[in-house]
Amino acid sequence: MTCFDRRDLGLLLLRLGTGGVLAVHGAQKLFGWFGGGGLAGTDEFMESIGYAPGRQSALAAGLSETGGGALLALGLATPAAGASAAGAMAGAAAVHAPQGFFAQSGGYEYAGYLGLTSAVLAITGPGRLSLDHALGHLVNRGWMVPAALGVTAAATAAVIGGRSRRLRERQEGEQEALFREEDAATS
Repeated sequence: MTCFDRRDLGLLLLRLGTGGVLAVHGAQKLFGWFGGGGLAGTDEFMESIGYAPGRQSALAAGLSETGGGALLALGLATPAAGASAAGAMAGAAAVHAPQGFFAQSGGYEYAGYLGLTSAVLAITGPGRLSLDHALGHLVNRGWMVPAALGVTAAATAAVIGGRSRRLRERQEGEQEALFREEDAATS
């Protein structure tokens, strides 16, 4: 009898792929690696899409993706890692949602898939080919799954809600300025 089976191997591959992609995206945001903007460029981008303050938003997204992705790949603290990455991807999906589902149209397909996969890994656990298993699941307890997902869901809802409010206020301000310009032109 072996110490692992096909399920464990499948979870390892899923963790390595998903975690690796997330970690690379986070490294773009944090360090400017792989053609990314680093914190300075990501700061400006976050502000432009309504996530403010931009620096803290860039840091939170970068750490959630890099840290969550690396921990998922290692299979360490899997509930927290998966929840953190899923939260970051929910924030990204909110940005892409107005373009619809498909990524080829700028939609949320890719962010949604990475977020779903991260959440599923948080729920299913990392399998036996993981650091969590090797460490006796010290940071992968059953109670940690709903706690991590619940805290992340609440924080993500607050962040996305704040972004929506800022975008609405920005749009209202732009419309008001446009009306004033039109009034001034006709006066």
